[in-house]
Amino acid sequence: QVQLVESGGGLVQAGGSLRLSCAASGGTFSAYTMGWFRQAPGKEREVVAIISYSGSITDYADSVKGRFTMSRDNVKNTVYLQMNSLKSEDTAVYYCAADRGLFRGTRYYQVRAMDYWGKGTLVTVSS
Repeated sequence: QVQLVESGGGLVQAGGSLRLSCAASGGTFSAYTMGWFRQAPGKEREVVAIISYSGSITDYADSVKGRFTMSRDNVKNTVYLQMNSLKSEDTAVYYCAADRGLFRGTRYYQVRAMDYWGKGTLVTVSS
């Protein structure tokens, strides 16, 4: 069983930056595909970014390409989401998730849930 704890959310002005972190414990972190998802008020959850177990492959939702960067540190058992040029529409609860399967792109995970989930961290972008 993997436990995931997100941190780094908060209030930021449009155009600003935040870095989210997700610390994992209780499993073989380096074996998992990891993802960041978000859910805005009144909207369905959407995938933001996916990273392979080694960190060599990433995929991003079109809405965040060029602005967000996902990375991982398999020594620290942590994944990160660097968010730049934030927009009001990025306001959401951001969730970290882990999957035991091989890397799939964002389209796959838009319709399939990962195996383990954190409780989320709120990001609010003021315009």
